[in-house]
Amino acid sequence: MAQAVNVNFRMDADLKKSMEQTCSELGMSMTTAFTIFAKKVSREKRIPFDVSVDPFYSESNMRYLEEIAQDVAQGKAHFEEHELTEVED
Repeated sequence: MAQAVNVNFRMDADLKKSMEQTCSELGMSMTTAFTIFAKKVSREKRIPFDVSVDPFYSESNMRYLEEIAQDVAQGKAHFEEHELTEVED
């Protein structure tokens, strides 16, 4: 077996606590969880889950929302009441 080495990185305290709790519920340590992750990344040569940006925070949408906020602040926005629409699942 190869010699084990320490890997250190920073993580938000609340995130760490949540991660430790979840790992415990799964019956493993954070070290085991990160080792599983590292082995999968090494074997597959990719992040083993989707990593994406929420389109809500895209530059174009943020610009659009800023324009709406400006219209509201300047009294240019017009609002009207309407009936609620129920959506079936």
